[in-house]
Amino acid sequence: MPQKNMLHSNPTRSKLRYWLNGAYAVFEKDVRLELRSRYALNMLLMFIASTLFLVVVSLGNEVIGARVQAALVWIILLFGSVIGLGRGFVSEVDQGTVLLLQLHTRGSMVYAGKLAFNIVLLFVLNVLALGAFLLLMNIAVENLWQLALVLFLGTLGLSGTTTLLAAMIARTRNSGPLLAVLAFPLLIPLLMSVVAATNTILLNGGWVRIQETCVTLVAFAGSVISASVLLFDYVWRE
Repeated sequence: MPQKNMLHSNPTRSKLRYWLNGAYAVFEKDVRLELRSRYALNMLLMFIASTLFLVVVSLGNEVIGARVQAALVWIILLFGSVIGLGRGFVSEVDQGTVLLLQLHTRGSMVYAGKLAFNIVLLFVLNVLALGAFLLLMNIAVENLWQLALVLFLGTLGLSGTTTLLAAMIARTRNSGPLLAVLAFPLLIPLLMSVVAATNTILLNGGWVRIQETCVTLVAFAGSVISASVLLFDYVWRE
């Protein structure tokens, strides 16, 4: 009987292993290309460094409230993600590798691989940007793990949304500005939640006051990524 059950479960396991291998191959390809060219990494680092420099110079010795601090840091992270992650599918079009991916992988594998790459890249850069922002603005945070959790959930939502939109506009002209225009209305609920949660953390409001916001962030990221996995095959083939 156990052998019979194993035989019945093998096709499902094989399909899952095939899907995971395909997604990992796309992720590994993007990691190797990024380590070779460092295009997105350098561009994001330069954007974040220049933006932080402008914010610090503009404010000088002026003291700003926690809500303004939270809004400033998420504006920097938002535009950094839109600028850097938009290149993922545009580079496939420029290099002529779109047809190769379409022939050898399913759309959901491509989305999952590129989403994993974007999450890793953006989370590392967001940690660096947030750390630099807190240091330059001389902001002390008692609950760093809460801030890291909100940063991770916000990164999930940003990556899920921008990865899908980047695939949709990869073949259009002026894809960079178009991505920002399309992404902003979709990201309004996410931005309102992360700014509110970050403001509460900076004011040492406690875990109870950000629980509902974290649930909202999980729901946003889960719904966007689930819908993208289901719909990406249609977007990818058109």
